[in-house]
Amino acid sequence: MKDFSYITNSHPSFIEGLYQDFSKDPSSIDPELRKFFEGFDFAMSSAKAPSNGSSNGHALSKTEPAQQNGAIKTTTDGVDWKKELGAYRLILGYRNKGHLEAKTNPIRPRKDRGANLDLGFFGFTEEDLQKNFFAGNLIGLGTTTLGNILNHLKQTYSNHVGIEFKYISDQKKVDWLTNEMEKNFLAPVPLEKKKRILEKLNQGVMFEKFLHTKYVGQKRFSLEGGETTIAALDAIINTAADHDVQEVVIGMAHRGRLNILANIIGKTYEQIFSEFEGTAKVDQTMGSGDVKYHMGYGGEVQTASGKNVHLKLMPNPSHLEAVDPLVTGFARAKADILYNSEYDKILPILIHGDASLAGQGVVYEVVQMSNLRGYFTGGTIHFVINNQIGFTTDFDDARSADYCTSIAAMIQSPVLHVNG
Repeated sequence: MKDFSYITNSHPSFIEGLYQDFSKDPSSIDPELRKFFEGFDFAMSSAKAPSNGSSNGHALSKTEPAQQNGAIKTTTDGVDWKKELGAYRLILGYRNKGHLEAKTNPIRPRKDRGANLDLGFFGFTEEDLQKNFFAGNLIGLGTTTLGNILNHLKQTYSNHVGIEFKYISDQKKVDWLTNEMEKNFLAPVPLEKKKRILEKLNQGVMFEKFLHTKYVGQKRFSLEGGETTIAALDAIINTAADHDVQEVVIGMAHRGRLNILANIIGKTYEQIFSEFEGTAKVDQTMGSGDVKYHMGYGGEVQTASGKNVHLKLMPNPSHLEAVDPLVTGFARAKADILYNSEYDKILPILIHGDASLAGQGVVYEVVQMSNLRGYFTGGTIHFVINNQIGFTTDFDDARSADYCTSIAAMIQSPVLHVNG
C-alpha cells in the first residue's frame, strides 16, 4: 500500500526532480503520484497573483506551471511542499487503511489494527486543520482546509462502512471504486428507497419476533441482529434486475434461512408455518427426512422497479459451505445452456457465516477457481453475516487474518465492511 512517506522525508530537490519528470513525461511516475501533481498544477494554474506579485511578477497560468528554470517555486503565499504531500499521504492513508478504523462492530469497540491515521503521522498538528491545501482537489472538494479534507475522508472511509480495495492491480477498477466512494457514496438516499429499506427491515424483524413468540424452543436459527440482511439482499436483487439479470441463485446455511425464504424468495408464511406445525405436505421425490432449514425453494418475484426476476434458494446439508460449488456450478451451467454463455444474465449469491468462510477449505477452492475459463460465472457476490463467533470459538482463535473476508485479496475482489 503506497503512502509515499519517503517523499516527505526527502530533500526538496528530490521532489523537484519528480515534478520535472512529471512535466516531461507524466507516464514516467507512479499513477497516484501523477494525480497529485496534476491536481497541484490545476490548483496553481487557477491561482491569482498576490497583491505584491509572484516571484516572477505575474500570475501562474496553465501553460506556465509553478516552476522556473526546471525548479519548482513556491508562491509568496508560502506553498509548503512537505505539508501538501502530507495532505496527499493522508488521503492515500484513508483510501488504504480507513477500513481499519471504520465503526463496523456494533457489539464492542474495535481493536487497534495500526492504521496510523492520526495527524502527527503525516506531519500535522491541530493548528494545520484551518490551513488550505490544494490536495482537496483530489477528492472533489477543491482547495479547502485540512479539517474539511479530514472530515470528508472519515465520513467516506471510516464511518459505518469500510472498504478494502487497494490491493487491486487494475488501475481502472481502483479509479472507479475511488470515484464511487468519494463522489457518490455520501449522496442522499432517495425517499422511495428509504421507504423500501424500512419495509424490508420491518418484515425481517416482525418475522423473527413472531417465530420466537409462537414456536418457543424450536430450532429456527434466527436472523436477529442481522435483519439488515433482508434489506441488503433486496437492494442487490433490485439493482441486478435493473441491469438485465434474469435469475438469481442463492446458497446459504441455516442462519436466517427461513427469513430469507419468506421475505426475499417469496415462500408463503402458510407454507413455512405448516412445517413448524408438522402439517406440511413435503415433496419426497428426492427423498425424505430433511429439516425445514435445509430445504430449497424457487419462484418468480417482481422487484420494486417492476422487473420480473427468478429467484432460487438451493437446498443444502448441515455441512457449512458445501453448497458453494453447487451454486456456482448451477449458475455456470444455466448461463451456458439457457443464456448462450451470457454470464451477466444469472447472478450467484453465497451467504456465509464468518467462521465458516475463514475455516472451510471448500471456500478457498471455489474462490481460486472463479476466474478460470471452465468455472467463470461472471462474478459471485459473497455476503457474510458476521456474528463474531463460530459455534463456541471467538474470532481471535478462529483465524490468522484481521478479517474473515481476507480470502478476497487472493482474487483482488473489493470488500465492503458494513455495520449491520
